[in-house]
Amino acid sequence: MGAAFDHQLGEPRHEAAFFYGLFLRGHPLQKLREDIDVPPQVLARWEREARREPWAQTTRERILSYRKHVLAIFDSLVFQEMVPTERLQ
Repeated sequence: MGAAFDHQLGEPRHEAAFFYGLFLRGHPLQKLREDIDVPPQVLARWEREARREPWAQTTRERILSYRKHVLAIFDSLVFQEMVPTERLQ
């Protein structure tokens, strides 16, 4: 799994930028945040799978960490958009 698995996930900055582009095009902020994050029902299913398959625990942790990282980057981009910039004169 390792590096090949991480490569399949892609760069979190790129995925966050993709979602940020959707936000700039008018997609609802909360819907985008839900799409980035892992829903509770999916987490519960992953936990059940991890109990049956030990390797699934590592996979679950990596994906969850990745999704949280993408969400944090996305939130920071949105926050920057919402904060008025000071103009230098």
